[in-house]
Amino acid sequence: MRSIERLLMQYGESHQNKTNIIIHAIAVPSIYFVTIGLLWSLPVPEVIAHFDITWAHIIAVPVLYYYFMLSGPIGAAMTLLTILCFGAVNALNHFNISVWFFSLVLFVVMWVLQFIGHHIEGKKPSFLDDVRFLLIGPAWWWVHWLKRLKISY
Repeated sequence: MRSIERLLMQYGESHQNKTNIIIHAIAVPSIYFVTIGLLWSLPVPEVIAHFDITWAHIIAVPVLYYYFMLSGPIGAAMTLLTILCFGAVNALNHFNISVWFFSLVLFVVMWVLQFIGHHIEGKKPSFLDDVRFLLIGPAWWWVHWLKRLKISY
């Protein structure tokens, strides 16, 4: 069994309840987005800021590398999600909405929802056993879409 299949299977074990799945379908990509927003908001050294690079850009590179190591289609899908998230962060900034505050509030709300989902499920979040599952959650979300599009992962 490939590593990605094993990780997705383990992640899926604590995501069986329909309500929990729906909550995660909303919360997981939202948390990915606002994490990018929070990282984007952190100040960077002037030498880096000169190139219009943020911590979100710097962290995205190894994160996307990890996804591509797991699976090409998931890596491509996560690249698309990452680009969309950067676009949304730029839109917030363009409309003078505090990226930091917006991201922080949504981060807290989405994590509360996920813990409610796990309470309903009756199982603890996977990342409490293995921190890698913080990155597997978005991949798990994409697999549902890839399967609908008949794309193997």
